[in-house]
Amino acid sequence: MLTSLRSRLAASGLILASLAVGAHAQDAPTSAPAAPAAAPAPAPVPPETVLVTVGNAKITQADLEAASADLGQQFAQLPPEQRRLATLAALVDIKALAQKAEAEKLGDDAETARRIAFLRERALHNAYFEKHGISAITDAEVRARYDKEVAAIKPVEEVHAKHILVPTKEEAEAAIKELDAGKDFDALAAEKSTGPTGPQGGDLGFFGPGQMVPAFETAAYALQPGTYTKEPVQTQFGWHVIKVIEKRPQQPPAFEQVADQVRQVVMREKYVELVQAARADEAVTYDDPALKSQMDTMEKAMSGAAEDPEAAADEAETDAAPAPAQ
Repeated sequence: MLTSLRSRLAASGLILASLAVGAHAQDAPTSAPAAPAAAPAPAPVPPETVLVTVGNAKITQADLEAASADLGQQFAQLPPEQRRLATLAALVDIKALAQKAEAEKLGDDAETARRIAFLRERALHNAYFEKHGISAITDAEVRARYDKEVAAIKPVEEVHAKHILVPTKEEAEAAIKELDAGKDFDALAAEKSTGPTGPQGGDLGFFGPGQMVPAFETAAYALQPGTYTKEPVQTQFGWHVIKVIEKRPQQPPAFEQVADQVRQVVMREKYVELVQAARADEAVTYDDPALKSQMDTMEKAMSGAAEDPEAAADEAETDAAPAPAQ
């Protein structure tokens, strides 16, 4: 799971965003007017408070909050107060038509009754998983899962390198001669490199396998720390003189960066465990042998993927099924 967490979970993107905000803040006028004071937050409404009466049905704050879990996404683009009112209006409509349906005994219709039964069972399914799955996950369990995956990571070396990028091979060879004569690499990069890192001495920071073009990566990994290429290295960007500063084992992302994603993996595993136990207790049988064969084949394939930690993590991050129904 964690062998590619740096890219898959991309927690470092938040750091880049915060740096961008900081850069703008440095350019902002020091005498900018103060922002208006935020309005005080409204006092919480007690759950039992009746908001609307529709016919013989009362809609309480608790009803509104429950409806928001299902309907809120439809109004996600609205400001909070408008979203609350839109959800309440939708709930009023539902109550009004539901009472009309009750008066016509539409609940006795076989198809409608099946739909009601399904929605009831789905709500119970979610409540059970909320109690025994989601709420049962502890911080210690998430940390243990993270530690387990970090321990299983195959060691990967990353390189800290600098480079001088010039348009021609002759210019690169001339730069190597200057370095051989004792010229400081950083100074030469600032003077001659056409790459964006030139002013910073050509510093590329640390990178791992697959993050640089192949010719550059091969040359960099072949160097010992403190040495530079004695022959120019050509890529589609031009000709490079590469110097390796340091090599080290690639560090996994900090637990704090990926805790939410690891929790999702643990949550999915708990769901599978709960479902498997429930199926065993309830003795699931199929009346159609062909259907049973198809289901067995599908579940065996899913189980095989889950046995591969990285495949299971990818599946947990990208595939909602068999996530708890909402």
